[in-house]
Amino acid sequence: MGEDLLNSFAGKDILITGGLGFIGSNLAIRLVSLDARVTLVDSLIPEYGGNACNIEPVKDRVRVNIADVRDEYSMNHLVRDRDYLFNLAGQTSHTDSMLNPYVDLDINCRAQLSILEACRKYNPGIKIVFASTRQIYGKPDYLPVDERHPLHPMDVNGINKMAGEWYHILYNNVYGVRAVSLRLTNTYGPRMRVKDARQTFLGIWIRRLIEGAPIEVFGDGKQLRDFNYVDDVVDAMLLSGADDASNGQIYNLGSREVISLKDLAELMVRINGGGEFRIVPFPPERKVIDIGDYYANFDKIQQMLGWAPKVPLAEGLSKTLDFYRRYSNYYW
Repeated sequence: MGEDLLNSFAGKDILITGGLGFIGSNLAIRLVSLDARVTLVDSLIPEYGGNACNIEPVKDRVRVNIADVRDEYSMNHLVRDRDYLFNLAGQTSHTDSMLNPYVDLDINCRAQLSILEACRKYNPGIKIVFASTRQIYGKPDYLPVDERHPLHPMDVNGINKMAGEWYHILYNNVYGVRAVSLRLTNTYGPRMRVKDARQTFLGIWIRRLIEGAPIEVFGDGKQLRDFNYVDDVVDAMLLSGADDASNGQIYNLGSREVISLKDLAELMVRINGGGEFRIVPFPPERKVIDIGDYYANFDKIQQMLGWAPKVPLAEGLSKTLDFYRRYSNYYW
């Protein structure tokens, strides 16, 4: 990604919230390779994505602090003297947010405000990269969805993530705490949660394939989606962190490869060398928050920062399946 980027992180002090989770751990591994000093914060609450096995390749080269981002006293201490904060901690389950909206509010909204207040008071020079979500768009009015699309989230999680994102932009604009938000689409790859569908439906699909159980595709399977391999998402985070042109900006991530869920299931079965899928009715609790078709326009980040996904879907799925065949004992 260029010598300038390498120089941006070498020797820098970096904090990653949600650092033992899926994207956080992949980001940490990359930053260690760039000679950064990395501290990870994670609550390791069982329902979320944190897993100590995720950082096995770099466990002796990072610091780990077991703390909850809702603890403002811990965050007041942890943000001090950092050059960068990659703010990835969050509650990601849409159905859980509907069942227990107050927990989602605390993690995805109030805790984000506390983190930003800690930065404003104790480290206003820090650069923050916030992991937002395409879920805040809700059911699209048009496709592909660009950053000017209206926001009308369809679940509590989307509303709270929307507020968390805008707190970051507000603190950038009003207090000068540099921040950028990335609206992630369906991110997949090694180290994602696969024991259930709390993080992404692809995780449970991969587990079922490897175990020889059928993949369940909800609805008619015609819903369109785009996907990003985790290495491409890490690239986008590093680019947006390193370039001050991103300050105060909101960027979509996405892919030019758009695929229906039925075709995705067929592709995964083919890559796996076997397996099956079946079309099943939507569970009622999922149907009411389903967004239908979604795929993003990511021209803005491509034009401003030069980011575009590099890993084709079939290649990324193959790498992901290989990872879980090798390390299933640590992730089931």
